[in-house]
Amino acid sequence: MTTTPATSTPSTTSARRGAGTRSALYAVLGTAAALVVTIPLLWAVLRAFQTNDTIVSAATWSQMLDLSGTNFAQILTPSGSLWRALMNSVIVSVATAVLTAVVATLAGYGLSKFRFRGAGAALLVILLSMMVPFQAILTPLYLEMNAMHLTDSLLGLVLFCTTVNLPFGVFVMKAACDAVPASIEESALMDGAGTVRMLTTVLRPMLLPGVASAALYAFLASWTEFLGALTFITREDLYTLPVALLNLQSGTFGELDYGLLVAGAVVAMIPCILLYIALQRFYVQGLAAGAVKG
Repeated sequence: MTTTPATSTPSTTSARRGAGTRSALYAVLGTAAALVVTIPLLWAVLRAFQTNDTIVSAATWSQMLDLSGTNFAQILTPSGSLWRALMNSVIVSVATAVLTAVVATLAGYGLSKFRFRGAGAALLVILLSMMVPFQAILTPLYLEMNAMHLTDSLLGLVLFCTTVNLPFGVFVMKAACDAVPASIEESALMDGAGTVRMLTTVLRPMLLPGVASAALYAFLASWTEFLGALTFITREDLYTLPVALLNLQSGTFGELDYGLLVAGAVVAMIPCILLYIALQRFYVQGLAAGAVKG
């Protein structure tokens, strides 16, 4: 018995050509998009290792490759103002991310799983607060925080950033809790699990992507927060990094040290990149995988 080799039909050949064209187009567009994002970052890193004189002058290729770590040494000096500002930003951002994640998880779980009078109205108020920019209520916010002696305080800035980022965190966590199958909770309740154990043990693998999203959003928003920090903080030793970079001036006529400024911007990018790399794996975790782990 003999077999005849399979031949490709014209439709199969055209489909393969179409798939190859789409793959090539996707690769070209993806590479172009990556270059658009990557080239400015690489240029900023290169400039961060150059002196201010090299940046402001028409440098030659030999000067462009004359790199130095003076800018970073000045920023990372423990006695420098930028080092204090960097530590202040770390404290405020980490505290805001943790507090937002905890409160948003509790509020989202309560609005999703508990039935009580006014739950719909409470959720509506939370969603409406997302539509009001805090800049519109900055004056009453300042008066309220000043009356509570929370101005010129990192604690006050943490509470402010948490309040601003909490509506989005509650929205994310309520959606995450709504997606949890009721059968898992029922099984845990039959096993004697309480509310705290339900959140910390049973539902933790399934809620972790939502918690990571809320914490990451709160961290990035508070790390780059400028207007609130500028309004509520007036002491130089409590400045956060965005405010300190604005005030980074030297010279008799307020000349900017661009090398130090770009180096500060690069340092400001590092925690955001590291945090995103650390948490990005949680975005691909599905609820089914979490249910198996739980």
